[in-house]
Amino acid sequence: MHDVSRLRRLVFDSFVEPLGVTRSQWWVIAHLSRHDGMMQSDLANVLELGKAALGGLVDRLEASGFIERRPDGTDRRVKRIYLTPAGNGLVNQMRAMSHEMNERILADLDHQHRHELAELLQQVKKNLLALKRESEATGTGTSFDIE
Repeated sequence: MHDVSRLRRLVFDSFVEPLGVTRSQWWVIAHLSRHDGMMQSDLANVLELGKAALGGLVDRLEASGFIERRPDGTDRRVKRIYLTPAGNGLVNQMRAMSHEMNERILADLDHQHRHELAELLQQVKKNLLALKRESEATGTGTSFDIE
């Protein structure tokens, strides 16, 4: 599983390289596409990044015009992060590239095999989430926000 995951990440990186976005930057943009307007501190926690590390990513993405910081409506000390129209366009491009890449990865699998693979991966995810909850309940692991 590790080899497949690593190879998929490497192939994805090569697919999106022409867009000039790193994998770390893509994680920020992808998360904002689902949860736009997050506080920077919350985004750092969800992505398991230090505030300084996320701050650098946000600075670069803002300089590229993909995101913008705006003051919170109730607390002016708080900044919220939003995708710009250019950021939304980038999300659409990257999703299309990801879809194309996935089609090429699964090219030799017929519909039945793809369906079986999806079911098996869903079961693996279910088992992993159960282990995660168990670990969190006993205090022996770290917290992840992947559900």
